[in-house]
Amino acid sequence: MPIGFDRQKRYLTIMRHRPCKIFMLCAALTLTGMAPAGAQDAKPPYEDRLIRLSEIVGSVHYLRTLCLATDEGWRDKMQALINLEAREPERRARLIAAFNKGYRSFASVHTKCSNVAIEAEELHRKQGLVLASEIIARYGN
Repeated sequence: MPIGFDRQKRYLTIMRHRPCKIFMLCAALTLTGMAPAGAQDAKPPYEDRLIRLSEIVGSVHYLRTLCLATDEGWRDKMQALINLEAREPERRARLIAAFNKGYRSFASVHTKCSNVAIEAEELHRKQGLVLASEIIARYGN
């Protein structure tokens, strides 16, 4: 039995049976309709935060799929957010690139679930939760 097996087993059990707050916040972001009215070409004030959140969601999507061996809809929620938030091709491309960057950065390092992958997912999920909460609190309707 590998070292840390109990921790990994406990993590997998917990993560399968509780809703993920950042997942709900991504859905909330999608539903708030934060796109600035009439400002199609203007960069919204939360753009940098949204780019970072996209990167975090990509990372979490990869790590949770790796460790839980199931797709929990992270990509679909990100796609819904992109569809709502980024109607311009350049902005869509930036959000997609950020998501893919987060995904690929962990895919290049983690090929199987480990304690390090679990800790990275937990850290990124917490960062995403804080970031999404800040965006909603400051810019949400």
